Amino acid sequence: MTLPAWLGRFNKVVTNRVQGTYAWLVPGWVVIVHRGRTSGRRYRTPVNGYKHDDSLAVVLMYGEHTDWLLNVLAGDAQVVRAGRTHALLDPRVVGPDEVGNPRARAVSRATGNRVLVAELGAPEPGFGRGPRPD
Repeated sequence: MTLPAWLGRFNKVVTNRVQGTYAWLVPGWVVIVHRGRTSGRRYRTPVNGYKHDDSLAVVLMYGEHTDWLLNVLAGDAQVVRAGRTHALLDPRVVGPDEVGNPRARAVSRATGNRVLVAELGAPEPGFGRGPRPD
C-alpha cells in the first residue's frame, strides 16, 4: 500500500516544515538530511525510522522514486535521531526479509513496501538539529 503522490507533495510543502522542527526529538521519528542531486541544496525530511543495533530502517511508504530517497542513495546523507547526528553509510533498498529490525519488517510486510536500510556512522560532534540546510 503505497501512499498517493498528492499526499507526498502536500507533506513535502506543508507537513515536513512543521514536523522537521521537532521530529528529531520524538521517539520513532528521525530527520534525514540530504543534498539535492541537481540543486546541491540541503533538505531535511522527517520520516519514521527504526533503529536496530547500528543500522536504521525506513519503510518507504511513498515508494522508491521519492526525491529524498534518490538523494540519499546518491550519497552525502545524515540522520538526526534523538538529538544526535549520524552519517548514513551504505544506504540500500531491500525487501522485508532482509531487514534486521522486527518492527520495520512487520510494517514492510503489512504495507507491501520496501525498506531503506543504512548503517549509522559514529555520532558527529555537537548536539541538536544536525547540519543546517544551506
